[in-house]
Amino acid sequence: MNRRNFIRNTLLTGAALAATPLFVHAEGNSSLKNFDKWQLSDKQWRQRLNKAQYNIMRNADTERAYSNSMEKNKQVGTYHCAGCDLAAYSSEHKFESGTGWPSFWQPIDKAFVETERDFKLIWPRTEVHCARCGGHQGHVFNDGPEPTGLRYCLNSASIIFKAA
Repeated sequence: MNRRNFIRNTLLTGAALAATPLFVHAEGNSSLKNFDKWQLSDKQWRQRLNKAQYNIMRNADTERAYSNSMEKNKQVGTYHCAGCDLAAYSSEHKFESGTGWPSFWQPIDKAFVETERDFKLIWPRTEVHCARCGGHQGHVFNDGPEPTGLRYCLNSASIIFKAA
């Protein structure tokens, strides 16, 4: 391989990797959205969220497994984004994953969440964010139950439960 082909292939590979979040993002938003995106300053987020919520939702931190309040919740209702109150998950889609975090096999509507590749660990993962406020909620994995085979693994601090 000559130098020109090497440089071209390297640039094409880099462009493909950089575009991956765009394709993942578009796939997760197939439905029509009926809300406007939120644009708040860092100061406004700090006033709106408590410390744990801020660290998770704005800095993509993760709470310790089994240390949260939503994992064992079995009540009927909806789980809303703690940042903007968007109803994103239903108790109908919640399941016991054994991971220590609340898990769902799908959101209420794919338009309510956005995804992005996360390379913070050795292997790539897919982050889940609120589509309205952009708050980090957790990750989605391909090891969930039927019918989707997905596991939306969320931080309790990123969601608020509202009973039906």
